[in-house]
Amino acid sequence: MRQPSVIARRVAAASVSLVVAAGAAACGPEDNDAKGAGVDSTPHKGGTLTVLNSDPQQDFDPARLYTSGGGNVPSLVFRTLTTRNREDGEAGAEVVPDLATDTGRPNKDATVWTYTLKEGLKYEDGTPITSADIKYGIERSFAPELSGGAPYLRDWLVGAADYQGPYKDKKGLLAIETPDARTIVFHLNKPEGEFPYLATQTQFTPVPKDKDTGTKYEEHPISSGPYKVVENENDGEHLVLERNTYWSASTDAERKAYPDKIDVRSGLDSSVINQRLSSSQGADAAAVTTDTNLGPAELAKVTGDQELAARVGTGHFGYTNYIAFNPTIKPFDNVKVRQAISYAVDRSSVVNAAGGSALAEPATTFLPNQKSFGYTPYDHFPAGASGDPAKAKELLKEAGHPNGLTVTLTHSNAKDFETSPEIATAIQDALKKAGITVKLQGLEENDYSDKIHDVQTEPGFFLAHWGADWPSGGPFLAPIFDGRQIVKDGANFNTGLLDDKSVNAEIDAINKLTDLDAAAKRWGALDQKIGEQALTVPLFHPVYKRLYGKDIRNVVISDWTGVLDISQVAVK
Repeated sequence: MRQPSVIARRVAAASVSLVVAAGAAACGPEDNDAKGAGVDSTPHKGGTLTVLNSDPQQDFDPARLYTSGGGNVPSLVFRTLTTRNREDGEAGAEVVPDLATDTGRPNKDATVWTYTLKEGLKYEDGTPITSADIKYGIERSFAPELSGGAPYLRDWLVGAADYQGPYKDKKGLLAIETPDARTIVFHLNKPEGEFPYLATQTQFTPVPKDKDTGTKYEEHPISSGPYKVVENENDGEHLVLERNTYWSASTDAERKAYPDKIDVRSGLDSSVINQRLSSSQGADAAAVTTDTNLGPAELAKVTGDQELAARVGTGHFGYTNYIAFNPTIKPFDNVKVRQAISYAVDRSSVVNAAGGSALAEPATTFLPNQKSFGYTPYDHFPAGASGDPAKAKELLKEAGHPNGLTVTLTHSNAKDFETSPEIATAIQDALKKAGITVKLQGLEENDYSDKIHDVQTEPGFFLAHWGADWPSGGPFLAPIFDGRQIVKDGANFNTGLLDDKSVNAEIDAINKLTDLDAAAKRWGALDQKIGEQALTVPLFHPVYKRLYGKDIRNVVISDWTGVLDISQVAVK
């Protein structure tokens, strides 16, 4: 699981595109008519759905995408062995079968996983989908020229570490067996009880070998889903999808496929997107966005308009914004200093700086407050909503700093939701009350990212954020706290440089569990245990507020992605 979230972080950040005003507080509408505005909210087939997004839908090739990439547009074209449950809220965080008949059958120690494909599966040209196609689709994702997808398979599959894809290695991956056209078997290096989650990634999309055009495949990938690509302009800037007539709803319980056509427009300015959705004129009346949030000022306007307020979807994605410490740098090598800062933080002011309570929920746990992650409520340093400067001063005195101290907080200068100057300033003001003088070091986004993810340059005190590749505690805790994932010569995410044998052993023990509910409880307990060391100060979990057009029906927002699921949407 080395460097698993270079892309996950990027994907999550893309899902949180906000307009943040300094110190602004906003109250947003709740989900009113979640299934659609207007009197007739019954979903019907037909019409054209328009998708207005900020981020370009680039590299439309299953080898190069994450399942959640591109606001779930890919899942309209690419089916995988398993997928996410397409339901609102908590139920949507479950993994369910897609091309396969079930979520996978493990051997006793979860090192071998077997899947059987459903009968009657076909591509857009009517040819049958086979297990060999899924094996080939996975193999081509290892080709250097098709890099960009999830990195887990290279670590998890036996003998895959140095594999370079089918264009260079004709033997293929021996760790994947296809004994017949409907059976596929995976052999893993170690127990992985969460393999069904991984099988939702687009690398598990079937690709017919005789239709593979290498780097040009993105121009016309062969559809296994309800829609096929009929137009792809400027590398996903404009993507047009129409019905795949060989897709059968009898083999696909998850995708509703109501519209006849999906018109995806990307690379748009966020303010333009929200203005177009607000006005809902012409084709924009049947439009949605999957990556553009309402900012505080826009929310204030929406709240005062009953019609607009009824057209706001609220979502939660597994994401945490936090303060990170490097305990190898003084004075953060002293746990009492880290505890003092934990007590001094004023989360109410941080939440306001992040856009207000409608857009951010205060956090005292590292894991997001969702059941699927194993969320276990705890607050090891209870300071109320506004902090406890007196307790912080007491701890500083015990740490040998009776007259306070001066520290530097590193953050990004980008005005985004996670590490903005406004959030840094809110922390600076709160810590001042505890006798801690905070100097702010703002860096441009690329410099900031390079600095905090390099063991050699990582600062002692900085703002950070993390989003999981699937809704479980595993991809949330392991990259940040597993000592074996400390990367000394590349992108490192274990910011606290924690290498605790008991933590590492518990991660391995949980990974063996195929009972995901039991695993979730163990992840929550581990989060609580790690939290005692004050290696991070959880600040807030984001809330997504997104407008949709007045003719949109059947709005479904799950806790897996936190965004409107366009596979469920109908237009009036």
